[in-house]
Amino acid sequence: MTWWMIMLIVIAVIAILLFVLYRYGSKLQEQQVAQKEQMLDAAQPATMLIIDKKILPMKDAGLSKAVLAQVPKKYLNRKVPIVKAKVGPQIMNFMCDDAIYDDVPTKGEVKAMISGIYIVSVKSVRGKKNNAIEETTKKKKGFKNKLRARQAEYQKQLNDEYYAKKAKAASKKGKEKTKEELKKEQERASKIKNEIRK
Repeated sequence: MTWWMIMLIVIAVIAILLFVLYRYGSKLQEQQVAQKEQMLDAAQPATMLIIDKKILPMKDAGLSKAVLAQVPKKYLNRKVPIVKAKVGPQIMNFMCDDAIYDDVPTKGEVKAMISGIYIVSVKSVRGKKNNAIEETTKKKKGFKNKLRARQAEYQKQLNDEYYAKKAKAASKKGKEKTKEELKKEQERASKIKNEIRK
């Protein structure tokens, strides 16, 4: 075998691996978008007082045993944004979306959209504002912080696309209703004309 044949084989193997990784990544992305849409559909508004927020491993986050039982073992050591909040008389730990983690104030009252134990979005903030964004810009941006910022940007983009799609669907339904109403009015008018002719 000559060197150029070996190079062709190596290039072919690398191309196949890249194609497989691309297909796998696109499947995972589709699943993430579908899960995100389900969470946003199931989200409910709640008013809460934020006590504290940290990025902790899931096993140390103080989540209930029922939640931890559903999490695969490989994800128990993964660090996630955790928000400790008072909802009504109860103090609970929530997981938070990376895209809104910096917007959540500590020791402030917020109106948030919650899906189970997951805070999807923060609508309005009352009380002490958080200067977390300014603090993160002052800190040295490491590789992890850059990845987290990029992930937060991607999640905000997904949320915007979802809400735009929902608004478009709602406007289409409104147009369909008006078309149906026009048809009904035309039918009524034709019935009235037929009755007058009789």
